[in-house]
Formats: sequence, structure tokens, C-alpha cells
Amino acid sequence: MYINKIKMQNFRNYENEEFELSKNINIFYGNNAQGKTNILEAIFLCAFGKSFRTNKEKELILLGKDLFSVETFFQKSDRDGKIKVVMQNKKQIEVNGVKIKRLSELLGNINLVIFTPDDIQILKNGPSERRRFLDMMIGQLRPNYVYQLNNYLKVLEQRNNYLRQIKEENKPEEMLDIWDEKLAEYAVNICKYRIEFMEKIKNKIEQIHTKITGENIEIEYITECENKNHYLSLLKQRKKLDIIKGFTTKGIHRDDFKVYINKKEIGIYGSQGQHRTAILSLKLAELYVIYDEIGEYPILLLDDFMSELDEKRRNNFLENIKDTQVIITCTDKMNIENGKVFYVENGKVKI
Repeated sequence: MYINKIKMQNFRNYENEEFELSKNINIFYGNNAQGKTNILEAIFLCAFGKSFRTNKEKELILLGKDLFSVETFFQKSDRDGKIKVVMQNKKQIEVNGVKIKRLSELLGNINLVIFTPDDIQILKNGPSERRRFLDMMIGQLRPNYVYQLNNYLKVLEQRNNYLRQIKEENKPEEMLDIWDEKLAEYAVNICKYRIEFMEKIKNKIEQIHTKITGENIEIEYITECENKNHYLSLLKQRKKLDIIKGFTTKGIHRDDFKVYINKKEIGIYGSQGQHRTAILSLKLAELYVIYDEIGEYPILLLDDFMSELDEKRRNNFLENIKDTQVIITCTDKMNIENGKVFYVENGKVKI
């Protein structure tokens, strides 16, 4: 699949901009703070319905304006389509001219993989970053996953509220059983999806990483929610502790995965270079998993990424992304044989 055209009105620092893309490689280059990453953000917004940079969506509106509009025109093997996102008092999303009511109606129309400089923190930071990586990948391929996850989080919030009520208002502890049953039901379903996709990632990443670096890579998924009865017993065992703390201490909201390079955990022993290539391999594995699922390559967004790699890793990387539309932002002009190069300056895109 690929994106044909993008329109932006009053989005970030773009007042009114429209341009067509190559179905191969697209380079957006220019000095820092000119609006290159804003282009990737606009595409991401049309794919996922939210920004990858901020939760405050009013920040996306050009200063002095009261609304923004972003339109992305795309082509898939079996159809073409258009996504439009408008934000004024509230956000509205249209798929092929029809307003959607649920986010699940948007996900999967535009499939993409994004790599930003901050993504190195996926392996360096806490488990929430790694769960977010999984949630984004699975969500665009399995809309029911998003439904299950949202329901889990709602029940989790209700259970946490009731835990505090037990502690502060002496509410009966037996009522927790109601929340526990629903929580376990959703947790097991979510866990099945995550384990399924971690296996798919494992099958891809080993070959990719060895080809790029010559090193061995392994991934281990860590969960206690694979079995419903086991998770229910955990909730009961930790009931007193949960009441004292006022929140649920076990569940898929605590799951994690660990990455090992040559049998050593990268989060503890990995060098900066190993972190970079490991996350690169993880993102490429994600790309190939999506390809296997939908039968065509997703769009690859690379924000200020190529400068992070030496020439050998850059060439190995480019060898792995043939037949994929790639949209790259960088500070220096890159010469390419197959694609388009755009110069970005102060919210203007020039060929």
C-alpha cells in the first residue's frame, strides 16, 4: 500500500499545504524546527486517530486558528481511500467521506510502521513503552484487540476505584469478585493476542538481526495472565495488598517483554549501538508481520533516523525495505534513484 497525496490546513506550522508522494522513497529534508516531523505526525494521525507526540490535540492547531484539517489519500491492492481528520471543538474522523463512531473503524485502513529517535527508549525505559509498541501493532491488524483492551482498562479503573472505597469507606470486599471475573476474562483474551504476535515477531527478528549485525537476538514475553484460573487466584492472593495500595498490582497492564543479545539482556548490558540495531530489527520484524497479515507492505515512516546509522547498517537496512513506501525526514539532502526529494522550510514543502 502507499499514500498518494496529503493535504494539511492549519496543522502545526502548515497553513495550507498539499503534495503528492512517490510510491517508493520520499525524502523530506531541511533544517530543524521547519515542520518535517509534522508531516509524519499528520500521516500517523490519519492511521491511528491520534498523535505520536502529544495527547493535547489542540496543540496541533496552527497558532491563531480555531481548527485544523488533515487529509490522506491512499492506495491499497484492492481499493483506494481517503481519511480526513478535523479538529475544532472536538475531533471528527471520516473514512471515505463517512464519519466514524468508533476508533476501530479507522484502524487498519492505513497500515504503517514508524521509527523515531525516541523509539530507542522502547527497550531502555519501563514496560509501558514495550506494551504500547505491541498495542499499536496488534491494534491495526486486529480491531477486536482494541475493543478488548479498552474494556479491560475500564474494568481496571472501576476495580481500582472500588479498592479505594474498601479502604476508605469500608465497602464489602466480596464485591471485588464481580470486577475480578470481568478483568480476568478480558486479560486472557488480550494475552492470547500478545503471545500470538510475539511469536510472529520472534520468527522474523532473529533472521533480520543476524543479517544486519551478525549477533544473536532473542525475545521473551513475560505474563501471568495466560490462564484465567491462575490469574483469578493471583487477584485473590493479592487482594489485601491491592486494598492497601489502592490499585491492582497484577494483570496485563503489567506485562512486559525482554530482549537478549547473545544471551545478555539488552536493557542491562546492551551498548547504545546494540539498542539502536535491536529496535531497528524490532521495527522491521513488525513490518514483515504486517505484510504476512494483509498481503502487502505497510508504509514506513522514519523520523530523523538515517543519521543514527553508520553506512553499513544503513545499506543493510535499505536492502530490507524493498517494495515498501518509505517516508524519511532528515537534515541533509539524500540522493535517491527511485523516489522524490522534498525541501521543507518554515511550513512550506518544495520539490
